[in-house]
Amino acid sequence: MARTSIIILGIIFVTAFMAVMAILVSFVNAGGDTAHKVARIWAKCILRLSNIRVTVKGLSNLKPGRSYIYMANHMSNFDIPVLQAFLPVQFRWLAKAELYKIPVFGYAMKRAGYISIDRSDRKSAIESLNKAVKIIKDGVSVVIFPEGTRSRNHNIQPFKKGGFFLAVDSGAPIIPIIIHGTERIMPKKQMLIKPGNVTLEIAKPINSSDYTRKTKNDLMDKIRDIFLISLEKNKKNRSLC
Repeated sequence: MARTSIIILGIIFVTAFMAVMAILVSFVNAGGDTAHKVARIWAKCILRLSNIRVTVKGLSNLKPGRSYIYMANHMSNFDIPVLQAFLPVQFRWLAKAELYKIPVFGYAMKRAGYISIDRSDRKSAIESLNKAVKIIKDGVSVVIFPEGTRSRNHNIQPFKKGGFFLAVDSGAPIIPIIIHGTERIMPKKQMLIKPGNVTLEIAKPINSSDYTRKTKNDLMDKIRDIFLISLEKNKKNRSLC
């Protein structure tokens, strides 16, 4: 527990410092690209402090210059720094509104061009999705956790529909990202941080233009199946080791 306390203090310091840096650079580079690079440094610092090693698989599935909707499973607080540090592209987060209320950090997210989704307000959520559609059509990728929040039992939770409306409305391909191992580092509702290895698996893109709002549930099922198959395969491989 003492080790976790030291790590948390380090994370708080790094987060505050990098958030201020992101805000400052955002006034020089208003597009958010430089602020995103600062956030990547923040994420790598957190992972190093926590002694977390990340392996990336499937980089060849990314086409340079193409905008995507990245959808990742969500097992731990550490999913965010893992994605921020090791997804080697410019992207914007589509994240719940509560994160934007964190002092300094929330303002830094806004300055970086990340998009707030308030699920308690339908009108605001629709406006946010419309904004995300425009950003994607302008050539910028977004990252979404389709489950909406972290899983409590390490299983894939039911998907929220918003990200799939976004996919069919924008026509951007979805790239499923399966994160393996973060649930053992810091599960939901636990403050203990354990060192460990994480794998970031980038799957092949799925063509969302093949679907419509009426058939979006088929798209949801397809992405969910990709998550489940990958997680089950990883579980079997670990049991054999």
